[in-house]
Amino acid sequence: MALIPVKQKFMWKQFDKPYNPKKVEHKIYQLWEKSGYFNPDKLPASKTKSFCIIMPPPNANGSLHLGHAVFVTLQDIMIRFHRMKGDKTLWLPGADHAGFETQVVYDKKLEKEGRNRFKIPRGQLYKEILDFTLKNKKVMENQLRKLGASCDWSREKFTLDKDIVEIVYQTFKKLREDGLVYQGQRIVNWCTKHQTSLSDVEIKYEERIDPLYYIKYGPLELATVRLETKFGDTAVAVNPKDKRYQKYIGQEIKIETVWGLAKIKVISDEAVDPNFGTGVVKVTPAHDPVDFEIWQRHKNEIPPPKQVIDKFGRLNEYTGPYQGMKIKEGREKISQDMIKKGLLDPKKTEHNYKHNVGVCYKCGTIIEPMILDKQWFVKMTEKPKSGDFSLRDLAVRAVKKGEIKFVPKRFEKIFFHWMRNIRDWNISRQIPWGIKIPEKNTEDVFDTWFSSGQWPFATLMTTKPSDFKKFYPTSVMETGWDILFFWVARMIMLGIYTTGKAPFRYVYLHGLVRDKDRQKMSKSKGNVIDPLGVIDLYGADALRMALLVGNAPGNDPIIYEEKIRGYRNFANKIWQASRFVLINTKDFESQTKPKLTDYDKKKLKELELLKKEITKLIESFKFYAAAEKLYHYFWHTFADKIIESVKPRLKGNNEKDRQAAQYLLLEILKTNLKLLHPFMPFITEEIYQQLPVKNKKLLMIEKW
Repeated sequence: MALIPVKQKFMWKQFDKPYNPKKVEHKIYQLWEKSGYFNPDKLPASKTKSFCIIMPPPNANGSLHLGHAVFVTLQDIMIRFHRMKGDKTLWLPGADHAGFETQVVYDKKLEKEGRNRFKIPRGQLYKEILDFTLKNKKVMENQLRKLGASCDWSREKFTLDKDIVEIVYQTFKKLREDGLVYQGQRIVNWCTKHQTSLSDVEIKYEERIDPLYYIKYGPLELATVRLETKFGDTAVAVNPKDKRYQKYIGQEIKIETVWGLAKIKVISDEAVDPNFGTGVVKVTPAHDPVDFEIWQRHKNEIPPPKQVIDKFGRLNEYTGPYQGMKIKEGREKISQDMIKKGLLDPKKTEHNYKHNVGVCYKCGTIIEPMILDKQWFVKMTEKPKSGDFSLRDLAVRAVKKGEIKFVPKRFEKIFFHWMRNIRDWNISRQIPWGIKIPEKNTEDVFDTWFSSGQWPFATLMTTKPSDFKKFYPTSVMETGWDILFFWVARMIMLGIYTTGKAPFRYVYLHGLVRDKDRQKMSKSKGNVIDPLGVIDLYGADALRMALLVGNAPGNDPIIYEEKIRGYRNFANKIWQASRFVLINTKDFESQTKPKLTDYDKKKLKELELLKKEITKLIESFKFYAAAEKLYHYFWHTFADKIIESVKPRLKGNNEKDRQAAQYLLLEILKTNLKLLHPFMPFITEEIYQQLPVKNKKLLMIEKW
């Protein structure tokens, strides 16, 4: 691409001081979108090599936040880079109905309106949430445009699209036929606030302080936090190697309860920790997943589970006088009554016992383990009828064989650890919002991660007929490390199971955005930064750079307004330096390459090295390092040194030397605009359109 050997018509008004992103960004995005180049089918003749990213579909239940801005920036860098390299490049956008998470958002809306979702007819509620979601989806798409997302809107998908739902149903049918889906009565994680079950990965564990009570069970004494579940005890258990209790194993012991005398069997199980409390535990299979598994191993010895807490977190009819009490209230009343009967020694109670408690990841309500009928589960560790490997093993093999690589690599170890401990996946949700499980006798919907776990192949199978063949497996899955198990692991398992191929070659995991004090952003702390607000103030390019520099993969990026303002200043530096170059080269008319000085040759050689280095950094996913290097080169090398050094030559009388200086400035500026384009697309495109370049196209499709 040669410099034009004619006078350039430089549009002065567009280079007002200082740079004003509001005048540029909307106009430039419209230019890109109108060009059609977001669509890989409309790109200029390109290599046969394809590059594809499926956008993690943002939840269509509210505005975008800084976490979305991070993924948009990182993915857009990769997309723009590969598009300029000439690859057939597809970034497929989408939106997620987001099941439970959207239900939670809508529940809050209903609460503000003084309405209760449990009193609204199911069909009406679904329609309300659908309208709410589609409205938010449209807003969200325009926000993605403001961030500069160069995705192919003609291929956009929604997780509730009819053809996507059909794919989800096909996968469910295949899993059933393979014996990997079953409907059973099992213990699940129950949120008493939202009235739905949750999967294991939707549970957060928080350290809590509760009393640890020591209670008498006949000749034995045991420690427990959960006095209120004692009415559901079906056994007491000890470790088979614990010599203290050998004589009791297999025996039925007489115990006194708050209701009178009873009998209970002593069993032995390896799951009992002899170092916890007294080494004796009560077995309550209806209210503890570990106890449920103990019961499954000892079904022939002890009675079946007995549920003593209802779905609303209240003690039920099996608890006699305590019926109707909330858990905390019941626990305190039971302890008082047991003290009166001499069954609990208050002197032994540990009042500051620290332990981890499972809570709902959205509302923080303590999870109540609950046995529910007809819950749907996916077997994670059993072989299907039609294959040799379980879902878990399919995913583990793909990572071990290098078919999928993690960036950063340390997440492989975390992935393997989680996979070793994986349990069957509860995919039933007792909410109206979502994809209904295709069964006549259930109103449950699928866990949203079940449908979104099929996203890479479901999208490409339902866009254009050739897309799946061209773009699957996709190139990179870029997302936050916090959903490695929610989503990434499930995409790997379901992708390989359904298509026979891993859904992507690389998994790039970014961190969670934090403020300058390294605090997680939250509304309650007042440290939330609205990405759309700062774009209005400082421009999208400034925000993108602020999110990039210092943001190594897997680490939590630090962001604060002063940092964004600093990159607004950088954008203005680019603007003013470009203005200077264009003013001082408007009469550049060289028909051939001017004779360059040794200084010029040295600077152009350094420029070549910079190009190679930036290319290598981007290809190795070190976007943060590439952005920082370009920042320092443009500001401190090009603007501060090179431009300053050639100013005398531009004012001198030696016309050939002046043309050489002009050529040097234009070449460095043109190259820097290309290198900066993936990072700061708006300002670079705007300036590039003013360069004296032959056969000029949009910068977004110029050769890298």
